[in-house]
Amino acid sequence: MAQQHLEPTDPTTAGPVSADALADYLRAQATEFLRALRLHRETGTGSSSTEEPVDAARALRHAARRITGTLHTFRPLLDPTWSEAMHPELAWLSGTLAREHAYAARLERLLLALQRLSGAVVLPAQASTVVGSRSAGAERVGTTAPSTAGAQSHPATPDRSNLTVGAAKAGALLERQLTLARTRSHSAALQALGSSRFHAVADNVAVLASEVPLTPAATATPTDLRPLATAADERLCDAVNALPLLTAGHPYNAEALIHGLSPDPAPHPQDAPWHHVRLLLRLRRYAHEVLDGDEARVDVRMLTAGTALNRHRDASEAAAAAAAAARTPRIAPATAYALGVLHADQRHEVEAARFAFQQSWEKKAMSTR
Repeated sequence: MAQQHLEPTDPTTAGPVSADALADYLRAQATEFLRALRLHRETGTGSSSTEEPVDAARALRHAARRITGTLHTFRPLLDPTWSEAMHPELAWLSGTLAREHAYAARLERLLLALQRLSGAVVLPAQASTVVGSRSAGAERVGTTAPSTAGAQSHPATPDRSNLTVGAAKAGALLERQLTLARTRSHSAALQALGSSRFHAVADNVAVLASEVPLTPAATATPTDLRPLATAADERLCDAVNALPLLTAGHPYNAEALIHGLSPDPAPHPQDAPWHHVRLLLRLRRYAHEVLDGDEARVDVRMLTAGTALNRHRDASEAAAAAAAAARTPRIAPATAYALGVLHADQRHEVEAARFAFQQSWEKKAMSTR
C-alpha cells in the first residue's frame, strides 16, 4: 500500500479574508477568556458543586489555546513585541491548567484498563465511582476502589489469578502516585491563578478584547489571511507525510512496542512526531475558525484524525505512568507484573490509535484528489 500524501487546501477556491476577521476572532476569544475567568472567580470558592469550577478552568484553557495558536499562525500580521510577549505566557497558563485534568483522566484510563485486563466486569458507573472516590483515606492499600477488581474477577488460570492479585496493588500504587500528582497540579493551578504573572496575562487579554495590535501594514493595505492559513495546512501535511504511515496502515505491526523493555525513562521517542502532528492539526483547526468564523464547517475526517491523535497522546502518557510506577522500589513481583502488562496494553493502544489515524488520513487524501 503506497503512502498517501495530502496536499494543502487551495486558497483560490474562496475569496480573500481580510485582517478584520483575525481581529474579530481574537476579540471573541479574549471575551471568552474573561467570561470564563469571571465564572471561575464566582464559583471557585463558594460553589458546592465541583462541575462549575472545572468547566470554568476548561473554558479558560480552551480560550488561551486558541489565542496562542492564532498568534502563532498569523504572527506576521500582529505586533511582534506584543505577540512574542503574550505567546509564552498564554502557553504557560494553558499548560498549568491542563495538568490536573490530565492526571485525573490518566488515572481513570489506567484503572479501567486494569479492571479489564484482570477479568473484572467494568460498568460505566463503576468507572466514575473509581475515579470519584479518591480521597486521603483511599491512599491506604486495600481500601482503594481498584481492590474490588480481585473480588469481581473471574476464576481462571494461575496467570490470570496472578494478574488479578497484582492488579489491586498496582491500582492502589497508581492511585497514590497520580492522585498526589493531581493534588500538586491543583495547588499549582490555584497558585498560578493568584499570581501577579497571571494578573498580567489577564490584563493583556482584557486589552485584547477591545484592541487587537495589528501591524501597520495589516491595517494600511488589504491583507488576505488565506496564504497564512494555507501555510499552516502545508506544515501539517509535511509533518504527516513524514510519519511512517505505511507501517501504521498495518494493524498489530508492533512498532509501538519497540524499546518497550528499555531502561530509559523515556523509551518511546517515536511518539514525538505524532504529538507534533496533533499540535499542527489543532493549529490548522484554529486557522480555519478564523477564516470561516461562525460559518466554519466541521471536517468530519479531520475531526476523526484529531480524535485518534488524542487517543494516541492519552495512551502514550498512560503507558509512561505505568512504566514509572513499575520503577517504584521494593514493589511485589505480582504488582510489577501487572504494571508491565498494563504498560504493554497501553502501547498497543498507541499502535491502534496510529492505525486509526492512518485510516482517516488516507480517506482524507483520497477525497482531495
